[in-house]
Amino acid sequence: MSTRLPFTKGHGTGNDFVLLPDPDDQITVTAQAVQAVCDRRFGIGGDGLIRVVPQDGRWFMDYHNADGSIGEMCGNGARVFAAYLRQHGLIDASEFEIGTRGGVRQVAFDDHLVHIDMGAPRHDGGQVTVRVGERRWPAQAVFMPNPHAVVFVDDLDLNLEVAPQVASEIFPAGQNVEFVVVASPGEHARMRVHERGVGETLSCGTGICAVADQVWAAAGVVGPARVRVDVPGGTCWVQRTPSGSLVLIGPAVLVADGELSHELTEMFA
Repeated sequence: MSTRLPFTKGHGTGNDFVLLPDPDDQITVTAQAVQAVCDRRFGIGGDGLIRVVPQDGRWFMDYHNADGSIGEMCGNGARVFAAYLRQHGLIDASEFEIGTRGGVRQVAFDDHLVHIDMGAPRHDGGQVTVRVGERRWPAQAVFMPNPHAVVFVDDLDLNLEVAPQVASEIFPAGQNVEFVVVASPGEHARMRVHERGVGETLSCGTGICAVADQVWAAAGVVGPARVRVDVPGGTCWVQRTPSGSLVLIGPAVLVADGELSHELTEMFA
């Protein structure tokens, strides 16, 4: 490409992304290109890359994890994606739909918070065991639709520099692991997360939803409910609707606009 590609950097509770606008659907995204852009020392840095592209009459969030693998859905990324569409004049409504690999999602803005309808969780009752060092716990499998292993622990003082070991046949393509401390049963929890293809991140939107689902289950909460989930990067809330759908609520911040270098741009030719 002779013209350098523009980008925007943004984050949702510290979960950060590089967005590439592609209104004419001309950019080819490869794993190598994503890895180069998301490299925190030699690239821009990010937990993922999002291509902003039209599809089927709406804007589609083409999401890639930092290692170049494709993600089904990203809740924090979806909020940042929605904020990008509004701030760059691609959409002027306060409520609209976006396309994702996990399906069409409804977006709503409420002051500085973005609401994303993440759909209903899916469960697998199979046995899951998670181990960190010499410590091990049973876990619950929750799909949002990304695969999650949710673990209740007594404290969050864990070494997550190395990926937790997960013993299960439920996750053939890998999984995220959420470690959860309940602050108030059914109402408030704190978590850390190790994401597949990324490592430990400051937040994970689909993981927050999976945690909310299990916090309610552990407290016997049924029907519409709301829970606060604190992550290292901030705070989000999850609202369960009468239909069982989970709405992720949290901030989205765009921090920089720029252009990729010629070398990085050529990787998307």
